Amino acid sequence: MITRFTDIINGLEVLGKPYMESEKVMKILRSLPSKWHTKVTTIQEAKHLTKLTLEELKGSLMTYEINLAKKQQEGEDKKKNNIALKATTKEEEEFEEEK
Repeated sequence: MITRFTDIINGLEVLGKPYMESEKVMKILRSLPSKWHTKVTTIQEAKHLTKLTLEELKGSLMTYEINLAKKQQEGEDKKKNNIALKATTKEEEEFEEEK
């Protein structure tokens, strides 16, 4: 996504439409899907967006993406490892042995 965005911005700059770094950062943040909303909010509140570079934003988003993938994988692993055990009483065991 960042590569495609950079290609578009570079093309626009060649045509005479320059963008400030802060404008690029805001455009990327606005383009993210809704599942990234918490990260977008965190970045907007924690960092001064006029000083945040595109590379810093890219690094932050990549870290978040890796963490999301890890959490998703852990959730899938937990589902696979669930084991259900049947509880029986002593009376049920005696009844089963009589059969």
